[in-house]
Amino acid sequence: QIVALVGDNGAGKTTLINLLLRFYEPTAGTIHLDGEDITTLQLQDLRRQFGLVPQRPLLFNGTIRANIAFGLEGSDDAAIEQAARLAQAHHFVTGLVNGYDTEIGDHGVRLSGGQRQRIALARALLANPPVLVFDEATSMFDLDGENAFIASCEQALKGRTVILITHRPASLALAQRLLRVEGGKVIEESGTARALSS
Repeated sequence: QIVALVGDNGAGKTTLINLLLRFYEPTAGTIHLDGEDITTLQLQDLRRQFGLVPQRPLLFNGTIRANIAFGLEGSDDAAIEQAARLAQAHHFVTGLVNGYDTEIGDHGVRLSGGQRQRIALARALLANPPVLVFDEATSMFDLDGENAFIASCEQALKGRTVILITHRPASLALAQRLLRVEGGKVIEESGTARALSS
């Protein structure tokens, strides 16, 4: 399913993701993945199941190609380009003088915020994990870019779990379930975006 977490800043949405990926350990209760308590899993095995795209993605000083394929050495150019197309990055990349071989500087300083997010999305899609987590992953997209991303990725997102943290109506429209978080607790659940946005 595609599940959206909504709520005010500080409500606990990102903390929930940090618990899921074991950046934090719970002080009470347990989290299960396919029936298994995640604390019984090897950390690297757990995290291999997830593709995380944070609001401020972590990029390194290297080429666009290397940043998309980070951690996925051996990825061929066709797969990298396909992931970039789905993430709405291919168009701007091919407009650069060196295309996919463009050096982006420390933390992607030579790219705009929206371009950095597109590269991070392409990386997550290339990894093809069973669970994708988008934490305000399109917050720096313009509306047309966000709509294009949603249209191109809708098919690619089928058959996997997707967790969205977003306030943007276009992204919320993807969700099959919405959970409203307040004070670190889920206070409301709905099957449609319309029910929680009204």
